[in-house]
Amino acid sequence: MSLEVDVFTLFPGYLDWLRESRPVRNVLESGDLALRAVDMRPFGLGAHRQVDDSPYGGGAGMVIRVDVVDAALQAVYGADTPKMLAERRIAVLAASGRRLDDALAAELAGLESLTLVCGRYEGVDERVAEHLVDEELSIGNYVLSGGELAAAIVVDAIGRLLPGVLNDETSALFDSFQDNLLAPPVYTRPADFRGIKVPDILLSGDPKKIEEWRYDQSLQRTRSRRPGLLNE
Repeated sequence: MSLEVDVFTLFPGYLDWLRESRPVRNVLESGDLALRAVDMRPFGLGAHRQVDDSPYGGGAGMVIRVDVVDAALQAVYGADTPKMLAERRIAVLAASGRRLDDALAAELAGLESLTLVCGRYEGVDERVAEHLVDEELSIGNYVLSGGELAAAIVVDAIGRLLPGVLNDETSALFDSFQDNLLAPPVYTRPADFRGIKVPDILLSGDPKKIEEWRYDQSLQRTRSRRPGLLNE
């Protein structure tokens, strides 16, 4: 089963670099992921293809219009109410949305189709979140200039969970947040760098002891750096 991801954006070129990054390129070439950027600007209004307008009630910045997003979604999916498309999950990227974590990435990676709508400027008309999409997604408690970088993070996080992304697919099992633990420290050559040595256990050749050491290190790191993970 492959995953189709559509990213609705005003700047489709922002995703070109993502397609060339090695993990994502691997899964695109394998056919397990299809990534399409949909330019929303042609669905803007008037001769200048206006896609945004000033917010009702006043305030700084501009807001992406709901009718522009609606027109773009309808043109691609041919539905009066895009969020009612049962076979496709549609999300708008917003700081107020559901936080992306490893569990959510795994959930999204199990879908057959996903649409990400990128905000810009001061955001997207609230009626998009309320009536046109299934949910809001956030990558953290901070604000970006637009949703394109957030979309790239979502695609990378879910894409690397698909078959064929990683050269060593077992490496994902040792990433941070697996089992709500941070990843253990990792080392490579040289074994002795200016007197700073790799832990002896990693040079022991004893797989069982190394696995136990890594788990203990993950637990210690999580307790000291992200204790909240242990309560989730």
